[in-house]
Amino acid sequence: MPALACCVDAAVAPPGYVAFVAGDSSLPAAVPFSFSSTTTVAANSNSTHWSPAHSSNLYRIDRWGAPYFSVNNSGNITVRPYGTDTLAHQEIDLLKIVKKVSDPKSVGGLGLQLPLIVRLPDVLKNRLESLQSAFEFAIQAQGYESHYQGVYPVKCNQDRFVVEDIVKFGAPFRFGLEAGSKPELLLAMSCLCKGNPEALLVCNGFKDAEYISLALLARKLALNTVIVLEQEEEVDLIVDISNKLLVRPVIGVRAKLRTKHSGHFGSTSGEKGKFGLTTTQILRVVKKLHDAGMLDCFQLLHFHIGSQIPSTALLQDGVGEAAQIYSELVRLGANMKVIDIGGGLGIDYDGSKSGNSDLSVSYSLEEYASAVVNAIRFVCDRKSIKHPIICSESGRAIVSHHSILIFDAMSATAPTTPAINQINLPFLISGLSEEARADYSNFSDAAMRNDNETCLLYADQLKQRCVEQFKEGTLGIEQLAAVDGLCDLVSKVIGASEPVRTYHVNLSIFTSIPDFWSIGQIFPIVPIHRLDERPEVRGILSDLTCDSDGKIDKFIGGETSLPLHELDGNGGAGSGTANGRYYLGMFLGGAYEEALGGVHNLFGGPSVVRVSQSDGPHSFAVTRAVPGPSCGDVLRVMQHEPELMFETLKHRAEEFCGQDHGNDGANAALASSLARSFHNMPYLVAGYSCSLTAMNNNGFYYCNGEDYNAAVETGASEDEQWSYCCA
Repeated sequence: MPALACCVDAAVAPPGYVAFVAGDSSLPAAVPFSFSSTTTVAANSNSTHWSPAHSSNLYRIDRWGAPYFSVNNSGNITVRPYGTDTLAHQEIDLLKIVKKVSDPKSVGGLGLQLPLIVRLPDVLKNRLESLQSAFEFAIQAQGYESHYQGVYPVKCNQDRFVVEDIVKFGAPFRFGLEAGSKPELLLAMSCLCKGNPEALLVCNGFKDAEYISLALLARKLALNTVIVLEQEEEVDLIVDISNKLLVRPVIGVRAKLRTKHSGHFGSTSGEKGKFGLTTTQILRVVKKLHDAGMLDCFQLLHFHIGSQIPSTALLQDGVGEAAQIYSELVRLGANMKVIDIGGGLGIDYDGSKSGNSDLSVSYSLEEYASAVVNAIRFVCDRKSIKHPIICSESGRAIVSHHSILIFDAMSATAPTTPAINQINLPFLISGLSEEARADYSNFSDAAMRNDNETCLLYADQLKQRCVEQFKEGTLGIEQLAAVDGLCDLVSKVIGASEPVRTYHVNLSIFTSIPDFWSIGQIFPIVPIHRLDERPEVRGILSDLTCDSDGKIDKFIGGETSLPLHELDGNGGAGSGTANGRYYLGMFLGGAYEEALGGVHNLFGGPSVVRVSQSDGPHSFAVTRAVPGPSCGDVLRVMQHEPELMFETLKHRAEEFCGQDHGNDGANAALASSLARSFHNMPYLVAGYSCSLTAMNNNGFYYCNGEDYNAAVETGASEDEQWSYCCA
């Protein structure tokens, strides 16, 4: 008998179906959930054994995560801090980090609140060393007669400890920094005072007299500074100011190449790109420097094809064109020493190894370096030009892997599809208009014939007619809900739509993953534990903001939903190893996301911890822990004054709540609760009561009974009360 016959009423049902329509639930259940073809997983969790290897394949962890992330036998994601050189006992379990960081201090934790950024300096060091090794191997293999000397563009992540780590880790091979604004230049100057004296300080971006003066001062401070011209008129300022300051500058120029990167990240490349000088403008710069007696200061050629260069073919084309310009500048008498190939070294966000996607690249570090060295060497050898120092401004490829964003799912929408015995069909039909009854009759006939397409058509038509009846006031909300349930059931039985749940996550996408909202950048998002269990549902992620764009509904592999595990009734994971909470991680987001994030809905940044590999029992040590911005902190960003706000609210509370009771202890507890609200992070706290929990005590509100009793006993002073927010 057709599966959809269960949806017809007793009047038209054949013998044997009457009992079902009346409420008998003994017939077979609806078709169970199954994953899409791209991530095939059996629906019955007991039909086959599920292992961490299955999850690794499902989420592509071994592809986008190699060589730094994998899944252990416990089903948790682990970090391999030294890449392929990591030994088994050196792997770090991410869930153990989260537990250490989020557990209360009373049980040995750090008491930090999620969301959380986990920084891994060992991974950062390995990325730097891997990039350096790739170029050194290519240089040696091809007989290149100069060296590689990279710089890190601080715009990718300006965090103090990230930049300081890069300078420290890069010192043995003269790794430098690139700045694109005055504050970035100040940052770079300060950090490079502790770096290798030969490390380059490349000054990019649009410049005014103050920027140029600052860069020349850096040269006076014995920093290896290069001022790169982005606009032709900047050369006049450099000549004038350097003469006044008696500083001999080192000058570079950014060239607009004809080679253009066609992807999203190539919008600044080509002849009509935002930055750089045309060949005509470069020739005028050469003449101006010659006339000023400063042509020997012209030592660097810079260009940038665009971020996430997809293939080495495009890379070689651009580098080859730039090498031709470089050789011509040598011919014109410039004292050329360095060719700066800019950024563009991409990473594989989805593990596809594709050269036709903004989310992937079709080459390895070694292939990238080999292509660059080969293109420059070929042109220079043909023109009998001395091989230049090769500089690159790789940012995304250096910092993306070392930072992981961890957040938890607070709740999930429950399945809304009812069973057929939960739908009162006679009650539904009794309220239908004549046209809607005809739709139902046609729908029933199609169900008996197992004509799925026609059945869906009439079910949708029935629903639309019922909506119109409801708007007109001739159909009750119970009957409208019944037809909604019937149509959902039809879709589920036929398999026309896969049930997708919404997981509400403790996060602001606008703050922590702004590139997803703004440009559709997709990052790998994976549960960091329970990967030894089969994920039974699919879901999208909805954040805490009051904004319809605050959701993630696109994932790697072209998926519009993510395989996820069931939460328990309290919104947790039902797993003792994670205290009943369900943790997700966003990976490869170490570049740009923190710098671009805003304070939409006044949600600030996450807490941050710095974790290094250690020989201790858990293979890691937390070397730095910083709580995320408090409510008071983000209010200050928008020019509010939390201290004055607190005083206003405290006086208001005394005026309307405290005068009639004369309870100084209660007033102190109320002030304490208000102060705590300013001090706490804006994000939700799992497993805790609201900051102002109702107490049956003269109508006051306190954090909880302990806070009330403590405040009454101590009678905290105003300074002590406000110390909650100022700490």
